[in-house]
Amino acid sequence: MQQVSGWVWLLTVLGIIGLLLFDFFFHVRRAHIPTLGEAARWTGIYVSIAVLFGLGVFVFGGGQMGAEYFAGYITEEALSVDNLFVFLLLLGSFKVPRADQQKVLLVGIAVSLLARTGFIFLGAALINSFAWVFYLFGLILLVTAGNLLREQRTGDEEETPDNIIIRLARRVLRTSDTYDGDKLVTHQNGRRVLTPMLLVMVAIGGTDILFALDSIPAIFGLTQNVYLVFTATAFSLLGLRQLYFLIDGLLDRLVYLSYGLAAILALIGVKLVLHALHENNVPFINDGNPVHAAEISTAVSLLAILLILAVTVVFSLLSPKGRAQTYVAAARRHATEFLDIETDPAYCDEIYHRLLQEETRLRTLPEKHRARVRAEKDLMDLLGRAHKLHAQRVSEGRCFAPAARAA
Repeated sequence: MQQVSGWVWLLTVLGIIGLLLFDFFFHVRRAHIPTLGEAARWTGIYVSIAVLFGLGVFVFGGGQMGAEYFAGYITEEALSVDNLFVFLLLLGSFKVPRADQQKVLLVGIAVSLLARTGFIFLGAALINSFAWVFYLFGLILLVTAGNLLREQRTGDEEETPDNIIIRLARRVLRTSDTYDGDKLVTHQNGRRVLTPMLLVMVAIGGTDILFALDSIPAIFGLTQNVYLVFTATAFSLLGLRQLYFLIDGLLDRLVYLSYGLAAILALIGVKLVLHALHENNVPFINDGNPVHAAEISTAVSLLAILLILAVTVVFSLLSPKGRAQTYVAAARRHATEFLDIETDPAYCDEIYHRLLQEETRLRTLPEKHRARVRAEKDLMDLLGRAHKLHAQRVSEGRCFAPAARAA
């Protein structure tokens, strides 16, 4: 395996830190709601940086290293998209105003990158010292794949996240009940208190650290080169904030993403187990001798990952179920934002206009899906309250009526 010199490591780390600082000072320092064009432009820039870096790996490190990098980057990016579902639930659960979500995501991603770097070096040390770690990583991925399938069948992924890190943060951090813009500290009753902004940053960062428990073993299943593991992980995280705002409306449409990710994790899990057998020194397996098992090459892994993701996305986008789920989730989200989260009158008016658009789309669904929507009493109640509040605001002159807005 080709070693990477210290100065290359230094330049890479400085470059990643520079990208994070650029993102903070030029994008998220001033609270604002990114437009679709802005999110698309910067997502393209960050993906281009990752691709150009991979081409550089091909040129200077050879075809094997290049293939390992791209396999790792694509896998980590796919897992990151799945993580965005949880971020969406977290930001909604904490009722974070849309304009302040960028800073929350960036800080959470920075914390996650630091923690994952520690996990990467720990994983590398374990692999170098104990060959049986490949068995452990393979088992983790196979169990995770099974859990993804179970959650997809039962719908558990729709529940609001409430892991141990969030519960601990709620207990330890004393916060106010309301936000003060994007400030971390505010004054309440003459005393300085933390705002919920800090708590949600801890929740995002901590939750993403938990995601590393399956993503780090997954990428080690594709390459054991620590430099490639680190850079693929870093580049997949760096563009996550922009990607969130770009595909926010499409997240719910990817109804079969969990099946695709389960297949990818199972594939890498099997690859790790086969590699562990090839390197075996566990006494109770073949008397501690290597098992001459066939291994899955990096090229085959990369092609399989791309094929699985392509099939997953195509089936999700063509699925009537996906279309119905997208419209319902969007309508629910816009109604919740309008009622409980946003306070800016101009943006509230825009949210209500989007809500009307989603309700129009719901009426275009086949009768089977429309009947299911009408049967969701909590959704119908939510939409009814949103319309009632809008009518009240119109009568008070605090927002525009739909007809005036359309004109």
